[in-house]
Amino acid sequence: MSSIFDLFRKIESKPADPSPVEWLIVGLGNPGAKYEGTRHNAGFLAIDRLADSLGARIQAAKYNALCADVRIGGVRALLMKPQTFMNLSGEAVRAAADFYKLPPERVLVLCDDVNFDPGVMRIRRKGSAGGQKGVNNIIEQLGSDSFPRIKLGVGRKPHPEMDMADFVLGRLSDADLHTMDSVFQNVISAVTLILDGKIDDAMTKYSK
Repeated sequence: MSSIFDLFRKIESKPADPSPVEWLIVGLGNPGAKYEGTRHNAGFLAIDRLADSLGARIQAAKYNALCADVRIGGVRALLMKPQTFMNLSGEAVRAAADFYKLPPERVLVLCDDVNFDPGVMRIRRKGSAGGQKGVNNIIEQLGSDSFPRIKLGVGRKPHPEMDMADFVLGRLSDADLHTMDSVFQNVISAVTLILDGKIDDAMTKYSK
């Protein structure tokens, strides 16, 4: 009878995936328990749900991020949660993109958006940061805004005078999280389409 140690040896000796990483999928947020469940961490929440759907855990530390090497619809991708804090997210993205020699068009970013209500998702092929500082830093680090992104509505400030930082670092309510659950499911489907080269289909079906 094989011992548990034999099983561990078989797992450890499992050959690495020989195919190259073709995509980076980056969820934006701030690391640490202090920021869990905040509006600014919607990207972290979405990519965690994506990882769960794939049976993966985003825990390998590299490129100044927590990562998981996965396959989505036959495409090898690296899931990333930058640990640089939001405003420097591009540093982790650039390090991974440089290592795998990936152009900006192969970097898919999941992030919060304060222009839309919870439960709303927008997919964009490229474009400006729209005030999202993590996206802005990725544009600066990659020298391009030509990367697709999935923007997740987290609601608008309750009044114009409220400080934006206070708003995005506030926690999502249980009701908002419940509303966003269906969006997280759509993210999984949209990512699969985008990696399959069908971003127009993803935009038509899931940008609402």
